[in-house]
Amino acid sequence: MNKKVRNSKSLLKDTDRLATAMVRAEMIKACGVPLKDLEERPLIGIVNSWNELLPGHLHLREVARFVKDGVLMAGGVPLEFNTVAPCDGYSNGLDGMKYVLPMRDIIADAIETMTLAHCFDGLVFLSTCDKIVPGQLMAAARLNLPAIFVTGGPMLPFNEFAPRGTLPIMSMLSCPGPGACSGMGTANSMQFIVEAMGMSLPNSAVTHAVHNQKYLMAKESGKRIVALVDESLAPRDILTPDAFHNALVTTAAAGCSTNVTIHLLALAYELGIPLNLSDFDRISKQVPHILGVYPSGPFFLLDVYRAGGLPALLNKLKSHLKNDAMTVTGKTLEENNAPFNCVDDDVIRNLDNPYHPQGGIAVLKGSLSPTGAVVKSSGVPENMTVFSGPARIFDSEEQAIGAALNKEFKAGDVIVIRYEGPKGGPGMRELLTVTELLFQLNLADKVSLVTDGRFSGFSHGPAIGHVTPEAYNGGPLALIRDGDIIKIDIPGRKLDVELPAAELEKRRAAWKRPARTLTGHLRKYAAMVSEANIGCVVMPADA
Repeated sequence: MNKKVRNSKSLLKDTDRLATAMVRAEMIKACGVPLKDLEERPLIGIVNSWNELLPGHLHLREVARFVKDGVLMAGGVPLEFNTVAPCDGYSNGLDGMKYVLPMRDIIADAIETMTLAHCFDGLVFLSTCDKIVPGQLMAAARLNLPAIFVTGGPMLPFNEFAPRGTLPIMSMLSCPGPGACSGMGTANSMQFIVEAMGMSLPNSAVTHAVHNQKYLMAKESGKRIVALVDESLAPRDILTPDAFHNALVTTAAAGCSTNVTIHLLALAYELGIPLNLSDFDRISKQVPHILGVYPSGPFFLLDVYRAGGLPALLNKLKSHLKNDAMTVTGKTLEENNAPFNCVDDDVIRNLDNPYHPQGGIAVLKGSLSPTGAVVKSSGVPENMTVFSGPARIFDSEEQAIGAALNKEFKAGDVIVIRYEGPKGGPGMRELLTVTELLFQLNLADKVSLVTDGRFSGFSHGPAIGHVTPEAYNGGPLALIRDGDIIKIDIPGRKLDVELPAAELEKRRAAWKRPARTLTGHLRKYAAMVSEANIGCVVMPADA
């Protein structure tokens, strides 16, 4: 293991610190765990993100009960603790969105703290939504205790018979009950990633929150974590370069959210595995987009479940995958997926009949984004993949929302929203409100968006985010003015501003970083967070 953790059995054998060990034993005994169990059974932490605020996590208290049943059946001792769990949906267009991405690192730090301050032999992680799943993955990688994930699954579609593409995005996100929003947003994208990387049981990602199979999987996961402890099979045995390759292939083929880029980059940083934005683009050029899930296709996750689930998709991708990658089952990815077949070749298309010939994410570089920008290319209409127009500059999301409400935009504009990056926002807000307003104004396929902020996985159209270097760090985005011509070429992977280099340097000499006053957590976050092309990793000055 990467880090030594004093586990439950060693707690009573710590002869060098016998008094401390006895105090710890008495405290756990006071919580209802007999000392004999502590001596003979593995102690399993149930890391739950249940709360009463999020539909994605509303059902996880009941799911945890089945996990505990499985742990007990296998001879382990389950003890549950909770972590915070933010939802992007609450704070779109508001200051609260500044806190959502930073909470990813709070979650990872809190789990590390709770685990290292106590005495677990293994961990079961329960989560469903955008920042919680990657935060828990980062913690699992950092701690390297035997671990397994139970993802909460999608919710049912708001109306599976409604015609796709005819309603605003907010209507498509109507929530009929527990689970993650039923299209390929960040939440379901990250659940796909967990399974593709081998950290959950096969078919977990698309088994819906309301399905009894979710409880059965939870119980099996509880049993399996005890076996993982016995086998000493830990996350760093599973989260290998091959697992990252499989995650990138899945991201491309499934049309996953652009937010996957920052989360996988951050996870790779935790593990010391080389990964950069060019890897996403390289795989996207090799792997076609074959999963037709909204907003990059006409279907919902329920259709994917009926078609055979993520294993059916992965079986169609075998020629692109590292099939021998190890998983939490103790079997390879290929062995896990072997029992599953695709029964609907329109929901999950064959490689020779894709929705798009390339994968769902493209990385653009150029004079406006020297170190990269990201676009969900599978959600961009063909007529907008090459586009140029005059810049409309806004120094915050609020300014852009005001302009949209006043109907100030016109076809052909390139809307630039800057100072919304991880350091500049701070917090790299998700700009779903702006893309939704453009949809309502019938401009979603007539204007382009460029920002150092980020977008929801449900955003579609030419919405280019994650521009680096970000404006607050003096990137070119800070130097452009209203009327400057922005050129976008997604097939050519270019994002440029039509200005001579000398003019940009002249403007740079006159540029001043905007003044601001920050307090509390955002002040700490802004002082330490990296650029989006590194994964918005929190990096202390001495790192």
